[in-house]
Amino acid sequence: MSMGAYDEDEHERREEKSTTVDTDFDDERNEYRGKVEFDSGDSTEALLDQFKEIKENN
Repeated sequence: MSMGAYDEDEHERREEKSTTVDTDFDDERNEYRGKVEFDSGDSTEALLDQFKEIKENN
């Protein structure tokens, strides 16, 4: 087998593989129920002060 024949076969194999669509997956949407809470913590000014302090130390 010559190198040119290998390239053509490989190209055709990859093209065929990339054009097929895999439909073996579950197409149902997941429904999540619950509640998300977060604490915003410090005020914007306090966070900016902390950021400035970190930048000064580095």
